Amino acid sequence: MARLAGSASLVLVDGATPLRPEQALFDAMIEGWCRQHSARRLSPTITRLRVRVVKRFRAFTGAWPWEWTAAQADAWVAQGSWAHATVRNYQGSLALFLGYICDPRYGWPEECLGRVGTAPSQIFDRWNSAAHVADYEGRPGRRPFTRAELQALFDTADQAVEDAAASPRKGWLGAFRDATLMKVTYAWGLRRREAAMLDVGDFGPNPAAPELGGYGVCHVRFGKAMRGSPPRRRVVASVMPWAVEALEQYVGEVRPLWGAPARGPALWLTERGGRISPRRIDERFAQWRQAAGLPADLSVHCLRHSHISHLAEDGADPLFLQHQAGHSFPSTTAVYTTVGADYVNRSMRDALERAFTDDGEGT
Repeated sequence: MARLAGSASLVLVDGATPLRPEQALFDAMIEGWCRQHSARRLSPTITRLRVRVVKRFRAFTGAWPWEWTAAQADAWVAQGSWAHATVRNYQGSLALFLGYICDPRYGWPEECLGRVGTAPSQIFDRWNSAAHVADYEGRPGRRPFTRAELQALFDTADQAVEDAAASPRKGWLGAFRDATLMKVTYAWGLRRREAAMLDVGDFGPNPAAPELGGYGVCHVRFGKAMRGSPPRRRVVASVMPWAVEALEQYVGEVRPLWGAPARGPALWLTERGGRISPRRIDERFAQWRQAAGLPADLSVHCLRHSHISHLAEDGADPLFLQHQAGHSFPSTTAVYTTVGADYVNRSMRDALERAFTDDGEGT
């Protein structure tokens, strides 16, 4: 019978007696779990993060996986000041690891009984696991920008470009690049990595909007992957002409000034000709957010929330918003959508006026 990827027999060495058998057994479990993840085509990042959680719990308990108890799991969660979603993520990673080493198809229960005299058991169930009962589990402070806050951020970015251009020190090219990147992230509703991975050729014409030239649509090639799938692609319509103008200026006038590296495909180049990193985007955003006096809870991802919410306030069709965001379900888009007080008040007045008009016609 063919052995599964991650089977104990594929990673354990027969006939060898390690100096630290428990550590060797644990290391083999981790290696086998990584192989199982690879066979499922899960990303290396997901695998690395899950392994880190398992090792952190192992360090906290001082015990081996075949010795872990539910009481230890409860104590670990109780000592941490983690957000609800983080707790669910940690518990889920540990439950998946224990599910793997408890599965008889992989041979670990038998190996543990033979080598250390006890077998592992699952210590997580619905009674001691954080429940997923809310659609949105992020920080309450994470919300869309108000239009005034968004303008303040962009004004701060533009001022930074002017200050850098007037300074004898280098840096205005990078400032212009980052200011344009922030505007593009908002105007096309992009995630941070989606924006970082854009190439110049990812923008193209839209027959329905010829006035936007070669920037009528944005082809997002590195959308959020799901359950080990390749990155999902989507096409985002350009709906903010002012952002198209800013991008045209960057591509036509500023990006070529990088010199030879500008011949590469990446839209957002670094000084050495590489591609800008998501971490660099975070750093620049935090710098300008602070300079604009905006709340610290606002993040780059809030620009994506703002794109969806502001279009909703302007009366965009819900199905169009779902398509723009690349969501599989309307409920996910609804979580992203937070309309402002002005929009709520306008909608209320419209409803009242229709009600009174209808009432008058009926009398």
